[in-house]
Amino acid sequence: MFEDIKRKYTIWLKPELVHRIDALTELDNCQSRSEFTEKALRYYIGHLNSEDTTAFLSKALVSVLRGVLRDESNRFASLLFKLAVEEAMMMNVLASGLEISEADLRALRGRCVAEVKRTNGKISFDDAVDFQKGIAE
Repeated sequence: MFEDIKRKYTIWLKPELVHRIDALTELDNCQSRSEFTEKALRYYIGHLNSEDTTAFLSKALVSVLRGVLRDESNRFASLLFKLAVEEAMMMNVLASGLEISEADLRALRGRCVAEVKRTNGKISFDDAVDFQKGIAE
């Protein structure tokens, strides 16, 4: 679409702005006014488009955010694994002491799936006790 070569363009700037560019060029680790101006324009274009936020967010900030999200994701995965182990232990302890038919188990699973969907996963132990005692909801 576009050539990957740089071309020279003439732009008019106020001396005060050029002075500010010169002062910030080294601070931003730029080798020239041209590099500084190109980075500034990319930042501003990204800001205006705001669909590609990585175009104007600091790459360091994006990297930090990705790291934080990765760490949190790993932490949640670890916690979910530990919770699943505890739940499996609890189910095995309960199953060893109960005699429940396969049909009753299927019916209970269907009811539990419906309840989780209905409550968005906000399950109440009290509601389960009431159901088991035959108390209507």
